Amino acid sequence: MSQLSSPEELNSDLIDSVRQTLMVQGAGLQHLAEQLDAEQYTAALKLISTCKGHVIVSGMGKSGHVGRKMSATLASTGTPSFFIHPAEAFHGDLGMITPYDLLILISASGETDEVLKLVPSLRDFGNRIIAITNHGDSTLAKNADAVLELNMTSETCPNNLAPTTSTTLTMAIGDALAIAMIHQRRFLPDDFARYHPGGSLGRRLLTRVADVMHQSVPTVSEEASFTEVIHHITSGRQGMVMVEDQQGELAGIITDGDLRRFMEKTTDLSSAFARVMMTCNPLVLKEETMIIDAEEMMQKHRVSSLLVVNKENKVTGLVRIFD
Repeated sequence: MSQLSSPEELNSDLIDSVRQTLMVQGAGLQHLAEQLDAEQYTAALKLISTCKGHVIVSGMGKSGHVGRKMSATLASTGTPSFFIHPAEAFHGDLGMITPYDLLILISASGETDEVLKLVPSLRDFGNRIIAITNHGDSTLAKNADAVLELNMTSETCPNNLAPTTSTTLTMAIGDALAIAMIHQRRFLPDDFARYHPGGSLGRRLLTRVADVMHQSVPTVSEEASFTEVIHHITSGRQGMVMVEDQQGELAGIITDGDLRRFMEKTTDLSSAFARVMMTCNPLVLKEETMIIDAEEMMQKHRVSSLLVVNKENKVTGLVRIFD
């Protein structure tokens, strides 16, 4: 029976252990990438991309926990997927599987009894199998259509017993498959939004600028003086002011930056009018623009605010990057 050390007995050796574990697992990932069997991964990705049903993931114990995460990541990125417990499957849940489904079976040893028991039924159903294992000559590997090996020398666990490095490598393989399918399916932010409607992420992906824009836009005419421009930028508290022409149309904008640059070029502010300080043909956003796209545009052009226009190109508001 092992005994826990008291908190007072903890020492720097444990921090060294933490650091060493991270280094060993990082080295394991690096080794996995270097030893990757392109032919087997190509076969696996082809099976996933051509699957007409669900990608069903199964594994026992810690492999099962990783499998649940793998399935969830696939499902949230455009690949229909669910997890099935191998023991439950053998006792009735096999009815959840159709001939159109693809199975990803996880077993570091490749000899997990509960997983192997599924193989005859899956073969009888006509399902294709991807095996994730550390042993390419195992029973599971021999019965799979594609074999993704962990290429692991040993677990990080000092007893080489607790699944540690093997689960890290398995999870990384699952992520790698999901990311490859994102590229294959050209899965875009709008697609991602459909599967993530909740929380701040869903809000960013589903909200349009018209939903968050400020409808009150500080405005001056082209003939506004320097003092008037300063007054409207300050009172408007938006860091910018819109300039209108004689027809009430958008002629340009003046930002804090425009004012500083103008003041660096001239000392005679008595003749400074909005028309000579403004930026003509400013960038604008359509009301239906998604917030995430507006954010990307602002970052690309290094601006913090943009005017919003409707379908008739009339200014209806402004949006700021921290909105």
